[in-house]
This record gives sequence, structure tokens and C-alpha cells, in this order.
Amino acid sequence: MPLKRKTTEAFIIEHAPHETAGTVVNTLRKFNIKALPVRLWKGERLPEDVGAEDVVVSMGGPMGVYEEDEYPFIKEELRFLEKAWRRGVKTLGICLGAQLMARALGCRVYRGDQKEIGWYDIELTEEGRRDALLLGFPEKLKVFHWHGDTFELPEGSTLLARSRLFENQLVRMERNWYAVQFHLELTEGMILAWLKQEENIEEIEEEGLDRKKILEDTELYSDELKRYGNAFFTRFLRL
Repeated sequence: MPLKRKTTEAFIIEHAPHETAGTVVNTLRKFNIKALPVRLWKGERLPEDVGAEDVVVSMGGPMGVYEEDEYPFIKEELRFLEKAWRRGVKTLGICLGAQLMARALGCRVYRGDQKEIGWYDIELTEEGRRDALLLGFPEKLKVFHWHGDTFELPEGSTLLARSRLFENQLVRMERNWYAVQFHLELTEGMILAWLKQEENIEEIEEEGLDRKKILEDTELYSDELKRYGNAFFTRFLRL
């Protein structure tokens, strides 16, 4: 009987230049998995096919899933994710990526009542406390958010965590499909860089949020975010 080929490649789907895979890449290196960024924002194309032994990681971005007329690559990615689903490809979505996963499975993605920007608690559900990727995590965990959209749950999926503002924060859509609405992948440096971008400063001001408080919280919570992110990504790759 031939040996099963080990996973060696991960397609990192990027939608914006500043939304890279962060600490996910470090975890991939530990597993000797080659990270292959696909910069859709730069005009790069996704492969025509994806193998069951591959890994897909879909990152965040400032656009909405429903803006496919303005961002044609959204349609291309949805087709790619549909193939990944049919073939049982291990797939992780972060923020926009999570929403794209839901849309690829036929679910509605829509604007929430308000934006969630900065450090907010998520709370694990009963199913979340039992999930293999979250064992040992606290019932409440402070994580970094930057989104205003949310999504419906695909049929048969399991809600693992919620927040006060948004119900669907962490969802297991299949054994090896995980959708994460918040940002577990960010380092302190990445967050600080986001908070320096002019358009992000304007968005924070428009929402009436305190940028200084977000900066203070980043100093307090970023190390913990990195620790739990590394644990989550490591367990994900072991599925």
C-alpha cells in the first residue's frame, strides 16, 4: 500500500497587502509545510485545482463578500473554496476568509448592527469547550477584532464561540473546516502597523472608538493572543 503523501503546501489567500498570515506562517514552518501566498489584491490567480493533501488559509480584507462586482476575485475564490469543500481540504478562514467560507456553502453574509474594532471578549460555547482545537482555553478570552460583517451558519456547522456584539465568532463547518471571525494571527507589531494606517485611524474615529485605549489593550493582550493563536493553529494542522 503506498504511503499517504504528507501535506507540504498551504495556499495563503491574501485580499489586501496588510492582511498577511502573521503567526500562521511560523506554525506552517514547524510542520515543514510550504506557505504559498496568493495575492489576489495584486492580480495573482488561484490554482485551477486543489488537492486533498493541501491546506487552504483565507485571510481578511476590507471588502465585503457581497462586493464581487467591485472585486471580481471574490467569485474566483468562492469557486476555489467550493472545490476545497468537496475534496475535504483542510481550510481555515480568518475574518473575511471566514465569511467567504460561509458564502461558498450557500450562506448569507451581511452587515452587522455595528462594527467590532479592538479588543473584545469571546466566550466559548459548550461545544467550543469540548472542541479539540480549544481544549484548555479559558471560557472567556480577549481577542482582536476588526470587522462589521457577519454570516449565517451553514447547515450542520457547530458554533464554538460568540461575543456580545456578534454571535458567530468561531465556527466548525466540518471536521477540518474552521471559520474564525476575529484575528488570532496578529502579532503586536502587525496590530500597531494597522493602527497607524490613515484609513484605519479614520474608521476608528468614525465609529467613536478610543484609539489610545486600543493601543493600551494591545500592549496588555498581544502576548496572550499569540500564545493561544499558536496553540490553535498547531492543533488545526494536526487534524
